[in-house]
Amino acid sequence: MVVYGSEIAKSIKEEIALKVSGYLDKGLRKPKLKVILVGDNPASLSYVKGKVKACEVSLIDCEVVHLSKDISQDDLEDIILKADQDETVDGILLQLPLPEGLNERSALSKISPQKDVDGLSVDNKGKLFIKEDGFRPCTPLGIMEILKRSGVKIASKNAVVIGRSQLVGLPVAKMLLDENATVTICHSKSEDLKSICQKADILIVAIGKAKFITSDYVKKGAVVIDVGVNRVDGKLCGDVDFEEVKGIASLITPVPKGVGPMTIASLMLNTLKAYEDKL
Repeated sequence: MVVYGSEIAKSIKEEIALKVSGYLDKGLRKPKLKVILVGDNPASLSYVKGKVKACEVSLIDCEVVHLSKDISQDDLEDIILKADQDETVDGILLQLPLPEGLNERSALSKISPQKDVDGLSVDNKGKLFIKEDGFRPCTPLGIMEILKRSGVKIASKNAVVIGRSQLVGLPVAKMLLDENATVTICHSKSEDLKSICQKADILIVAIGKAKFITSDYVKKGAVVIDVGVNRVDGKLCGDVDFEEVKGIASLITPVPKGVGPMTIASLMLNTLKAYEDKL
């Protein structure tokens, strides 16, 4: 079965809009997301455009602050701090990557954990690993929503995560562990990767290598979530050879229209949570 994250994301945004409508009926304001974009990176401009559109559908106010790539670190951090102190702003998203010469970690540290809807602050990362309530990183949260909304049983299953990044691999492994899966994390130094993958009931692939996972890596009936985004011959493709694997997997996400739209939908979920936590 091919599961389109774009369809699940549409449902999530509709659910959020319904909730926000209820708050508006009570005379409350809309949730508000502030997006800070530095420079003119084409990919970042495209991502921000997608986030603005998702906010419109979800009935979330979205303000984009577009700054010059030549802005100083101090000026950027002043703008972030002002947004953080603005009571009408529920969530702040600093679009990454920042232009060369700017310190991402320092800039991100100026966003309070309560407004860190990207789930990238040290506080929110720590809350994930000690199982406290907080904001989860958007892509891992989107992956978990795909699994749960598709009726995938996670508890007691063998889950293999290929990739150990701070953005995807490590947090999604922890979230699977919290749902009582038996989790293996693989990476570039893992030996006999193929045999490890062949035992996976749930296979999460986030390595950035186009069509790396072929049918001989996948157990019949496995759930395969493809997080990779690669461009080959002008076309987008994932880290999984979709055409080869789709006949073996019981569930597989495509690229595009798979995990990508769920990342943005998860940002909407986190923004709503920030708003409701304030209420």
